[in-house]
Amino acid sequence: MWLVAAVGAALAWSFWRNDGWLQLCAGLALFLFGMQCLEEGLRQLAGGRLEQWLARSTGTPARGLMFGIAGTMVLQSSTLVSLLTIAFVSAGLVQLAGGIAIVFGANLGATSGIWLLALAGQDLSLSPLALPMLVFGVLAGFAGPRSKAAGRVVLGVAFVFLGIDQIKADFDAFGGPDLGTIASPGAAGTLLFVAAGLAVTVVLQSSHATLMLTLAALAGGQLQLDQGLAIAIGSNVGSSLSTAVVGMLGGNRSGQRLALAHVVFNTVTAALALALLAPLGWLVRATADLAGFGGNPLLQLALFHTLFNAGGVALFWPAQTRLAAWLARRLPDTAEPAVLTAPDPAQAGRVRARHLAEQALDSADAAAAAVALELRHLGRLCMESICRALYLPVERLDGPAPDPTALDARPDDGDEDAEALYQRHVKGVYADLLSFMGRLDAPLDEAHQRFWAQSQMVALQLVNAVKDAKHLQKNLGLRLREADSPRREAYLALRRHLFAQLRALYALGRLPPEDATRHERLDALDRSAAEFGSAFRLRLFAMVRNGELDGLQAASLMNDLGYVDRIFRSLREALRIAEEPESLRELRRLAGDGDGEVAASPA
Repeated sequence: MWLVAAVGAALAWSFWRNDGWLQLCAGLALFLFGMQCLEEGLRQLAGGRLEQWLARSTGTPARGLMFGIAGTMVLQSSTLVSLLTIAFVSAGLVQLAGGIAIVFGANLGATSGIWLLALAGQDLSLSPLALPMLVFGVLAGFAGPRSKAAGRVVLGVAFVFLGIDQIKADFDAFGGPDLGTIASPGAAGTLLFVAAGLAVTVVLQSSHATLMLTLAALAGGQLQLDQGLAIAIGSNVGSSLSTAVVGMLGGNRSGQRLALAHVVFNTVTAALALALLAPLGWLVRATADLAGFGGNPLLQLALFHTLFNAGGVALFWPAQTRLAAWLARRLPDTAEPAVLTAPDPAQAGRVRARHLAEQALDSADAAAAAVALELRHLGRLCMESICRALYLPVERLDGPAPDPTALDARPDDGDEDAEALYQRHVKGVYADLLSFMGRLDAPLDEAHQRFWAQSQMVALQLVNAVKDAKHLQKNLGLRLREADSPRREAYLALRRHLFAQLRALYALGRLPPEDATRHERLDALDRSAAEFGSAFRLRLFAMVRNGELDGLQAASLMNDLGYVDRIFRSLREALRIAEEPESLRELRRLAGDGDGEVAASPA
C-alpha cells in the first residue's frame, strides 16, 4: 500500500511540475481505457461463442493458429487470448498442444494492432470521428444488454482515437530528451532500448500502449527507427512476461506449461530478431521502398513487428511436439498420492484448492470447469476424512473389498480427531471454493446460474457429511475400543454398512454424468439404506427386549444410525446434483473433435 501511495505522490508532483507530461499521461490513460472498453464490449458481444470457437480451434494446430490470429485481431489483446487459453488448458478443456498453437497465432494477430496504430499515426486527426462516437456509444447503453455491449465497443474505439490524438499532440509539448542521442552506440544501446520496451510494457500491461508511444516518438523525430525496432522487440517479451506471471502463479501444471511456452517463444524470437537486427532492418527498408512507404518509419516499424513474429512462428512450428514434451519434463505433474489425507510431516497448515486458477474467472465456462474439478477434489478429501474419522481403511475406498476382520479391529490410539481432519483437509478447500465462486463477475446464462447454485449446494452437502462424521466419532470410538458385547457388534454393523455405502458412492462418483446406469445405481443404494435402517431398528428393539441393551444404549445407537444415514444422504445428494451445464459438456466435445482426445468429465 505504501508503494502505491509513493508512486501516486510522485506522479502528482511530476504533473504539477510539467504540464506537458500531464497531458501525455492523460492521453495514454484515455488510450488504455479505450482498449479496456473495446475488449470488454467485444467479449460481451461474443458471449459464450468465444469459448466455443476456442474449444473448436484445438482440433488441429492450423485451426489453433487461425483462432489465435483472428481472436487477437478482433479483441486487439494478445494477453486476453493467451490468458483465456491458459484458463482452458488449466481446466482441462483443451490440450497443451492446441494451446501452444493458439499462442503462436495470438502473437501474429497482435501485429495487426501496430499496423492500425501506424496508419492512425499519420497527419490525420481522429478526434472529429471520436466525438459523435462518444454520443452514440452512451445512447446505446440504454437499449438492452447487447446494445450496451455494442455501445461499449463504440466508446472504446472513441477513447482510443482520443488517446492517439492526445499522445500525438502532446508528445512534443512534453519536452522530453531526444531519445536518439542518449543511448550508447552499438549492441549496448540496442539492449538498452530492448530493456526499455520490456519495462514499459510490463508497467503498462499493454504492448499496444508501448508501441503507440514509440510511434509518437518516431513521428516527432525523437527516436530513430533502429531504436524503435529494439523497443518493439522488448515490448514483445514484456507482453509474454505479464501473461506468464498470471499463468505461473494462478494456474495448475498445465496452465504453467503454456505460460512458460509463451515466454520461451517470445524470448527465443526476440533473441533471433536481435541477432539478425541488421539484415532484418535492411529487409524492412528494402520492402518499404518497393511498397512505396520508404520514408515512413511508422509503417516500417509495423512491418518489422510482423516479420520477426512471423519468423518466430516459422521457427517453432515444426517443433511444437518437441516443445510440449520438453515442457512436460520441465514442469512434471505432481504425483497423485494414493491417499490424500495420509499424515504428511512435510505438509504444514490447511490443504488448499488445486484447480481454481485465477485466470479461469475470465470465462464462465473455464470457471465452471475449474469448480467441477475442485468439487471432485473436495469430494475425495471429504470421503477420506470420513473414513479416517470412523476408523475405516481409506485405501480400500476403491478396488477390492477389505478383509472383514479389518473392519472389526479396534482403533489405534494415534488416530486423528475428526475436527482436526476437517480443519486440515476440508475447511481450506471449502473456503477457497466459496471465495472463487464469489469473485466471478462474468455474465451467466440460466444453465450456468443453475450450475453455480448446484455447486454451492454440493460443497455444503460434502462439508455437512464430514461434520456428521465428527459427531458419530465420539460414540463410535468409545464402543469400538470396549470389550466384545452386543453393543459393540451393533456399532460394527453400523460401520460395515456405512463403509459399503461409501465404496459404492466413490465408484459412482468416477462415472461420467451421462452414464445410463448412474441413476439406477443411486436408486439401488437408496433402497439398501432404507432396508438396513428398518432392519437395524428392529434389531435394536429385539436387543432391548432380550436385555442385551438398556434404553439409553438403544437411544444412542438410534442417534448414531441417524448420523450414518445423514452422512450417506449428504454424499448421495451431492453426487445426484453434481451436473455440469450442457455448454461445458459441449465444449469438451468440441475440444475433442479432430484428434479424438476428450478431457475427462469431472463428476
